[in-house]
Amino acid sequence: MKEKFKNNWKIILLFLLGLLIAIYPIISNYYYTVDNNNQITEFKEAVSEMSEEEINKRMDLARAYNETLDPSKLADPYTEREKEGMANYARMLEAREKIGYIDIPKINQNIPVFAGTSEDVLQHACGHLEGTSLPVGGKSTHSVITAHRGLPQVKLFRDLDKMEVGDVFYYTNIKETLAYQVDQIVVIEPWNFDYVLVVDGMDYMTLLTCTPYMINSHRLLVRGHRIPYVPKEKETEENKAKFNQRSLIWVFAILAIVMLVIYIYIRRRRRRL
Repeated sequence: MKEKFKNNWKIILLFLLGLLIAIYPIISNYYYTVDNNNQITEFKEAVSEMSEEEINKRMDLARAYNETLDPSKLADPYTEREKEGMANYARMLEAREKIGYIDIPKINQNIPVFAGTSEDVLQHACGHLEGTSLPVGGKSTHSVITAHRGLPQVKLFRDLDKMEVGDVFYYTNIKETLAYQVDQIVVIEPWNFDYVLVVDGMDYMTLLTCTPYMINSHRLLVRGHRIPYVPKEKETEENKAKFNQRSLIWVFAILAIVMLVIYIYIRRRRRRL
């Protein structure tokens, strides 16, 4: 028995290693998906505890901040309302530290969003790029939501390059859900800010990440313009994405079974010899 184990330990080790490599992305991403969902639930619970009056006041402060970024108003002196909005960057939108969450059905990502782009934030979630419009919508606004292209333990914006013109993504703040339809996808140099500036009269949101994957020399920008939010369309897109994810899980499961069958076959063949 010991002799057989000595002969087979390399095969056993190889099988276990291959199995772990195959299932690690599923287990890791599942864990972070659950964690993201829990954080989003916390955000919703915190918002539910706010009065309508408080929400409207917070949203008005956020709009006041955005007005300071409107290029058509740069020459005007700031009002007291706008000064208060600037002084309270993003804090007026926070609910248990989060300022909302982004939902991208095409790549099956539902991720909480925090103010700023510190590494602590980007290690596990999305961040709002400071200096761009707060994500509350409105004419002459351009919000930028950024995330890593993907870390070993979590996908985040890894599949953002799969987005196409016409796809729709959603952002939920303390008051409402905003829908944006992709109308521009560009790859730019890191120092080129032209594509994230406010455009007079337009309501834009851009998703930003590094590219190419693992090289990160450039930036991938997926921009959307505001469209009416239709809950049923969002639900349909999410169900389609979940179906695709389940199909992928089945592929990995079948791969694991095939590896197990191969291992059993090799082991029995060695016994016969």
